[in-house]
Amino acid sequence: MSLEFLSGSIRRTTHRGGDDLLSAGLGLAGLAGVPVPFADPAHPTPAELRRRAIQSNWKGIADLGPLGGYGRVYGSVPAVPGREYGAFARLPNAHHSHRVLCQIPDDFDKQARCLIVAPSSGSRGVYGAIALAGTFGLPRGCAVVYTDRGGGAGYFDCADGTGVALDGTRAESGGTLLEFEPERAPKDAGIAAKHAHSGDHPEADWGAHVLQAARFGVAMLDEAFPAQAPFTPGNTRIIAAGISNGGGAVLQAAGLDEEGWLDGVVALEPNVHVAGRGRALYDYATEAALWLPVALADPRFAAVPFARAGMLTPPAWQARGASLHARGELESGESSAQAREALQRLLASGWQEEAIASAACSTAFDMWRAIAVTYSSAYLRRGVGAMPCGFSFRPLDVAGIPAPAVRAAWWAEGSGIPPDAGIGLSGGSDASADPALPGLLALRALWDGGGAEAMALHAAVGQLAVRAPRKGLPVWVVHGAEDGLIPAAFSSDAYVAWLREREHALRYWRIPHAQHFDAFLIVPGMGERHVPLLPYGYAALDRMYAHVVDGAPLPDRQPPQTRPRGPYALDRRHLDLPS
Repeated sequence: MSLEFLSGSIRRTTHRGGDDLLSAGLGLAGLAGVPVPFADPAHPTPAELRRRAIQSNWKGIADLGPLGGYGRVYGSVPAVPGREYGAFARLPNAHHSHRVLCQIPDDFDKQARCLIVAPSSGSRGVYGAIALAGTFGLPRGCAVVYTDRGGGAGYFDCADGTGVALDGTRAESGGTLLEFEPERAPKDAGIAAKHAHSGDHPEADWGAHVLQAARFGVAMLDEAFPAQAPFTPGNTRIIAAGISNGGGAVLQAAGLDEEGWLDGVVALEPNVHVAGRGRALYDYATEAALWLPVALADPRFAAVPFARAGMLTPPAWQARGASLHARGELESGESSAQAREALQRLLASGWQEEAIASAACSTAFDMWRAIAVTYSSAYLRRGVGAMPCGFSFRPLDVAGIPAPAVRAAWWAEGSGIPPDAGIGLSGGSDASADPALPGLLALRALWDGGGAEAMALHAAVGQLAVRAPRKGLPVWVVHGAEDGLIPAAFSSDAYVAWLREREHALRYWRIPHAQHFDAFLIVPGMGERHVPLLPYGYAALDRMYAHVVDGAPLPDRQPPQTRPRGPYALDRRHLDLPS
């Protein structure tokens, strides 16, 4: 198969003995433990960076806490020896490369011939879907091919001209091929992030990234098993599976798959946009950034984890109601009345109380502002040093850690959307009691305004509209009913209703008591109130695999009826999992 879309060479590595594909030799206990140390923190080896990247991506997606039940009630992390094939790839007409990586277990099932295509969640690096697709597919003898979809933490430091090489180490511009190197990078421009600064509008191409990764995976199977080649969509079962932005990517791919590469699609809490239905992420994220700090002060959220964290993060939480009142956005000058007013505004715009409560964590961690800044820059195709509304990403000193050691770990630990370890979000603020407000108002104006920039941003969001999959392609959507980052009402509900009107027999599980971040369930108060979503992703993948590989019919079972575990350890009865 032609691999003309690759940039540079393929990196081939073998992982056996104390270093496997699924956990880099750490096992479940190691993945859940403290960050794996580097022998030389300023100069970690590629093997050390890979191990840390796998660990951080596991911990960023799964609840590995002692009460969460991972490895006991659901999921497992067996040692899976095998080979990895990593490369930089490029879409037609793209300015910059992205990462693809294929893991092929030694026990690949040559009879079933299955490939799982796994785009990363959020803007994570190439291992961003390992806790879903890797742990499902690799122990079953499936190959798994990952793509970062134009995101990832291959940060470029404009001050010293360094970026990330294919092996994860930092390298200087002009020598080694880098994961991301902006075309114009003034030394005072700060830190460049691929999602925000590539100029390629990666979100509009998520589906193309997934289908390209499938081609890369099939080609690597040809190389790994020449006696069984060629591997093709006709003789290899291909399932696309993703979480969050990865879930949106596999649904985009399903709508683009005219050549029939995909045999099944499983999307968890997908960031999917249906034209004329639901709401776009940028719309409700900028709304949430402005209004949720006020609404969460309502007494009904008093016991909700993070709902009272605004005294600390962000600093202006308590001042937001007063700021909006002074602008004439809120009628009342009294804080409790302002909270009621803000809550009613959000409910009228489609938010549901369960999602608002769950969104307290995103609000406390200032995620909405970070999302809006990064996505606005991507939508308007801004380069580093020219982000909208005066924002930029700047290096930060980390107490007790030398700057070279912080930079060296960026690729392994970064989320792809700063603020990140040693990278801060700068600009868009003033010296008032509500310092973040000017930037948030400017970001919201890009949605509500009528100027050229607002029109360009709306045009970019219009390019995200998903297409319907071909008739007969099995699709299974799983979404938490209490998701506060990508509310089901704005995304999956709209997508499912739209397809059902077209008589597409997709499966949809809307999981009671599940929210967006399984990894947050380890935090006191969260695990007691919510159930994890990953078990239902594994269950859907189990049934999708049986359907496309063995020909078993897809079940019509209703969504599980879950109940939170409270102060106790998670039990299978809390999950109502299918047998």
